[in-house]
Amino acid sequence: MKKSRAIVTRTARQLAKALGLTRADGAEIELRSTLNSKIVEAVHRKGLTHARVARLARTSRTRVTSIMNRNTKNISTDLLLRVLYALGYTAKITFKNAA
Repeated sequence: MKKSRAIVTRTARQLAKALGLTRADGAEIELRSTLNSKIVEAVHRKGLTHARVARLARTSRTRVTSIMNRNTKNISTDLLLRVLYALGYTAKITFKNAA
């Protein structure tokens, strides 16, 4: 049996490259990861329950729990932005040349 070798990545860009994904996919992973981290941080800082966050963002507690557990496979970027806004934050997106 062939031994597999562990690959360690530290950034979304490195992860995308290791998985053979496009740079656009890497950028999406990075954006969603940043949104997710900010949501988790804000919920902890404010001491809110998942149910309270769900009411504020007009979504289900199950979806908020998924976000808090960083299981966002079935969570849209729109919902991540809506939850962030409901927590009192806005996102500022900047554009730069990807070269």
